[in-house]
Amino acid sequence: MKEPSSFSKKCNRLVLFELKQPDCSAELLQEQLISWFKLHCRDLPWRRTYDPYHVWVSEIMLQQTQMDRGVVYFTRWVNRFPDVAAVAAANQQEILKYWEGLGYYSRARNLHKAAKVIVNDFGGEVICDYDLLLQLPGIGPYTAAAIASVAGNQDVPVIDANVARVYARLFDIDTPVKEKKAKGRIEEIARKLLPEGRARLFNQAVMELGGLVCTPRLPKCSLCPVSVSCLALAGATVGDRPVIGKSKKIVTVQRVAGLVFHKGSVLLLQRREDDVWGGLWDFPGGELAEGDPEELLIDIIFESTDLIVDVIEPITKVIHHYTRYKIILYCFLCTLRGNNREAVLTSADDYRWVAPKDFKHFGFPAGPRKVLEYIRLKRQELLRSSL
Repeated sequence: MKEPSSFSKKCNRLVLFELKQPDCSAELLQEQLISWFKLHCRDLPWRRTYDPYHVWVSEIMLQQTQMDRGVVYFTRWVNRFPDVAAVAAANQQEILKYWEGLGYYSRARNLHKAAKVIVNDFGGEVICDYDLLLQLPGIGPYTAAAIASVAGNQDVPVIDANVARVYARLFDIDTPVKEKKAKGRIEEIARKLLPEGRARLFNQAVMELGGLVCTPRLPKCSLCPVSVSCLALAGATVGDRPVIGKSKKIVTVQRVAGLVFHKGSVLLLQRREDDVWGGLWDFPGGELAEGDPEELLIDIIFESTDLIVDVIEPITKVIHHYTRYKIILYCFLCTLRGNNREAVLTSADDYRWVAPKDFKHFGFPAGPRKVLEYIRLKRQELLRSSL
């Protein structure tokens, strides 16, 4: 029988100490998780090749995105951009359009910037070196670890929300997982449990366990391959783990916007690069303060474009959420007063007068996109308007 490596012995000591179960070793946990993963892992497109480019795109897309939705966007993306060179060669507007609906658009802008660096400095190949990956725009410790271990099978632990939840329950960690003490403990566990040469399988196994079995709500403990080793299950604290800490208060922000028509075209403004939705297109407007919304909208549009508009009628109110913000957007139908269409911008990078049929070529944030969806369903006459 092969003598366990010093790395495995350290893992064994860690798990024996943490679990206080003489029959539970790190090697057993590793084998149980990897065997379970091989049998139950989801058939995801980037797992069919483990191409570093595919793994990179999938990891960026799946941040703040549900898996099913991420697969749809991933498939559409790689069909249009089959390699890094295609991403680097595209213009930012096309990149943002293909990202439209995923939110957190800085991810797309950084992916575009990183693709250019990879083409220029690495011959178009995504490297799997953790330290080099950290130097690329938009790639932090988690994404670098995921690419290095999943695509390159490098011995680097990966810790996302799923992994933190699994370890918080397995080791019954009773302090908030986002605080320094718990984070340090989870990092140590992840590092010492990682089996040499099997990072691709093991890291994915833990993440998959958190995604399918050890879920935030109603975890399926009866289906868990390591339930016998779970201290939270033994102590009946599964429902209390992980400890989340104080939740952030939701901030409500009210905004107004105008669908400004002139001779069948609508005014669109491109948000500044450093804006939260930088590079995307929007209807002119701003934050709603006290006073009459219609008069306020007229003032905001004049101050931001030097154009004078008349408000005709309300169109709709839409609500969307962004991180801890609840955005309520009131949209009004407007017309340009006079024939001067030359805007003088004070808070946008560019503007266009666009026929409604051409909206499909522009990327919009969630609020305007919901307004356009409402118009398609309820006010289609506006899409054909000659105002």
